[in-house]
Amino acid sequence: MRPVIGIDFGTTNSVVAALRPNGQVVALHHSTEEVFRSVLCFWSGTKGEARHAAGPAAIEAYLEDPLESRLIMSMKSYLAQRSFRETRIAGRAWGLEQLVALFLRELLAPFAAELAGARVVVGRPVRFVGDAADHALAEQRLVAAFAAAGLPGVRVELEPAAAGHRFAAGLHEPATVLVADFGGGTSDFSLLRFEPGPPRRVTPLGHAGVGIAGDAFDYRIIDNVVSPLLGKGGDYSVMGKPLPIPPSWYASFARWHLLSLMRAPRTLRDINEVARTAEHPERLHRLLQLIQDEAGYALYRAISAAKVALSRQEEATLDFRHGDFTVQAAIRREDFNRWITPELTGIGRAVDAALDNAGLPASAVDRVFLTGGTSLVPAVRGLFERRFGADRVVAGGEFVSVAEGLALMGAEAG
Repeated sequence: MRPVIGIDFGTTNSVVAALRPNGQVVALHHSTEEVFRSVLCFWSGTKGEARHAAGPAAIEAYLEDPLESRLIMSMKSYLAQRSFRETRIAGRAWGLEQLVALFLRELLAPFAAELAGARVVVGRPVRFVGDAADHALAEQRLVAAFAAAGLPGVRVELEPAAAGHRFAAGLHEPATVLVADFGGGTSDFSLLRFEPGPPRRVTPLGHAGVGIAGDAFDYRIIDNVVSPLLGKGGDYSVMGKPLPIPPSWYASFARWHLLSLMRAPRTLRDINEVARTAEHPERLHRLLQLIQDEAGYALYRAISAAKVALSRQEEATLDFRHGDFTVQAAIRREDFNRWITPELTGIGRAVDAALDNAGLPASAVDRVFLTGGTSLVPAVRGLFERRFGADRVVAGGEFVSVAEGLALMGAEAG
């Protein structure tokens, strides 16, 4: 049997899975980890040469010298943005496909033997991130990046459908399944009808997606807890007239894929100029310091830790320090749930859209499978339990089910 590889290139994490000759599907390990962080880091070597690393090695390189390195995160979030064509790193222009291809080569390097002659299936969300997302362009860029990484002709499948295939491998009776796949940047929903077989038959019934997921929840924590300490909501003066500090700065600051763009000289000059007449200039100086010192990743880790803790307990502490800026804030799950109400509403609407697309009522769904890190947020699971009943909702394979399902779909395609 021809080898089959499934690749889940994610906003936050990426996973590679392989289908074994005995029919078992397994996630391939990078060192001891199944997941590989979707990040790149660039820096200058001792002789001035450009160097780079990906995944955990990129994070280590960045933490060694954040001021002299460039950390690239959330590359997937740019795929559908026609306005993003290239960025300059160490004086060289990098197209988005080039950056993604560079990351993919590092991700796949340990699995060269597995990839030799394999059928490769890669995932894509139902809807890519962005208010004006060009989904055809995003898939075109994704395929081009894989080709540049040495994998031309990959097959593309929907990520929630892949997660559904992985879940359905354990089904022994016919079932209509709603698969909810929560990534870093998107939430995707697929309704699938499974007939166990043999042969097993899978019929897609409907799909929907929304550009809301884990990053949006992080945004709410930053926006409500951190940004007010950095000047959000304050005023500055122009010819004696008070004006609000531009909220767009904080919208970018709280989104990982936009934060690095704030290092643009014009943005830094504008913040510094506003600070001159701001009501609390020290807050804007802290904002400048965080941006210039590339402290975004450290803040990201602190936010992520608090969010994970809130999934296990009713209150968590956001603990972040950088220079003379310190945040030690208690966050109640009750408040967090209120902050993410717009995101929960958006997720609910996308579920309705998937049901409408399939022409099915909620009562026709036999099982609901939740996967992806955001599925661990109690308010998210509660949304599905209220709508479908707790007995029909299950979760699992939060980080590997998409990649493993992609490999299964590749095998079924023959």
